[in-house]
Amino acid sequence: MVPFLVRRGCQKVPYLFTKLYAPMISVIIPVLNEGATIRQVIKTIRKTARTIEIIVVDDNSTDNTVEEAMKEKVRVITSSQRGKGISMREGMMAAKHDIIMYVDGDILTYPDNLAELLTDPIVNDEADFTKSYFERQAGRVTQLVAKPLLSILFPELAGFNQPLSGMIAARKSFLQKVHFENDYGVDIGLLIDMHLLQARISEVNIGRLENAMQTWEQLSKMSREVSRTILRKAESIPQQNLETLGNINIIREQMEFSILESIDKLQKMVIFNLDETVFTQNYTYLAAVAFGQEEALCQVLEHYPDPVSILKRSAALFQGRNLAELLEVADEIPVTPDIRHVIRELKRRGYVCGFITDGFECVANHMKNKLGADFAFANRLHLIHSVATGEITIPEYFMPVKGNMPQYDKSHILKYIAEKYHIAPQNVIYVGNGESDTALLRDAGVGVAYHPQFVDAETMADKIIEDICMAPLLDIAQASPQRQGNKWPSKRQVRNIGIGSLAVVATAGLLYLAARQIRKAIRPDDDELPALKPG
Repeated sequence: MVPFLVRRGCQKVPYLFTKLYAPMISVIIPVLNEGATIRQVIKTIRKTARTIEIIVVDDNSTDNTVEEAMKEKVRVITSSQRGKGISMREGMMAAKHDIIMYVDGDILTYPDNLAELLTDPIVNDEADFTKSYFERQAGRVTQLVAKPLLSILFPELAGFNQPLSGMIAARKSFLQKVHFENDYGVDIGLLIDMHLLQARISEVNIGRLENAMQTWEQLSKMSREVSRTILRKAESIPQQNLETLGNINIIREQMEFSILESIDKLQKMVIFNLDETVFTQNYTYLAAVAFGQEEALCQVLEHYPDPVSILKRSAALFQGRNLAELLEVADEIPVTPDIRHVIRELKRRGYVCGFITDGFECVANHMKNKLGADFAFANRLHLIHSVATGEITIPEYFMPVKGNMPQYDKSHILKYIAEKYHIAPQNVIYVGNGESDTALLRDAGVGVAYHPQFVDAETMADKIIEDICMAPLLDIAQASPQRQGNKWPSKRQVRNIGIGSLAVVATAGLLYLAARQIRKAIRPDDDELPALKPG
């Protein structure tokens, strides 16, 4: 029996030969806890007419993902360490074919011809790398971070509809030359690397997809990692002028602010003074000691009375110090023993939690991520190539205009939050204890003085925590007035709650006493530290 003929170009060739010589595709599916969807994704991918192998790369799932994937008789490998980028790279290394296609394992609405859509441009020698786009509401990270940054740093890529899409295909020879980021930056990083390799790039429409909406915490993390990847990839291009760098900072800030504006949880907020209620010792002083600038810092504090001068001259002491050194100091400072638990519990109850500090934004953001907080308000220490220049920018939320002149006022943050995010001060719990905290303790809905160091701070506060732990704060973190139709407790009620809460803390007697001894051992007496201002 003669095999029937099919047309290839202007010639008719036997179908069996086209099957024999047709390009074969390796389909790689990185997965993490996608047992509920992986089988359906595999079944959809198999509907293609192309010859394919399917490799599921498990990112050390803790559910039944591997078991479910193996039911479909596909190859399953386990990633050497957790992270999508590593899974993608190791899947590529395991692939047997020269055209590689990546798809996510949690989308149930792929078209049946997804393989053809993604790989046709490569099979037809029209492209070396294909990037998908699909019908959906534009992602906030794409619109507010990726596209604006690309328009500045890689304008040739700014026209892509969805530069963060993870459904892609490429020639293996190109994938072997790129770097796979191991976070949310992996997809934009591949696009930029392919561009820098001068690969032919095609964007293809794969229809309409439905996937789970990410939480705003995930969006915030994605924003940071996507922007970091784009900026790192741009290091090979000529140094941008100051205006461009300023625009980049604005773009990154807009994403953070936009996320905060968009979440319903912002009806309730807790702000901690990072320097006074989270750190158990003063960061600026310890950093000065670590870098041999203790005497210089003391002279600054002695000779300059105004906060702005102190901030600027203190920042100058850290010129030449790199980010790793600055963060190492922060990591060495013990924090309030139960602060992670308290923040986690507050967030579970629907509160947005963040830090405020007169210190540096890079340190505040590091502690925010380390302790699971949501935001940080701080002064920006200028870094070039991750090295401090000694200059600092004081943001507008600390510099309100009074009369005709801007003046440093940390308490302005409540008005800023009210105007920017429409959160009334009465829906904010503020936790502080320093001299500059008095106005914030007075004006917030609930002011909590944690180990108050000044009489005014104690007088203005609604609640006082003398305990080493922050657990008593949870007693007043009740549902927001808007949600429950109730009101914040009165100042008298709050004080009573605070006193009663000490009995709860006392039940952990041995732990409490041990923690107190540890604190005494690691924290010098207050009179041994210079009085840092603003504080």
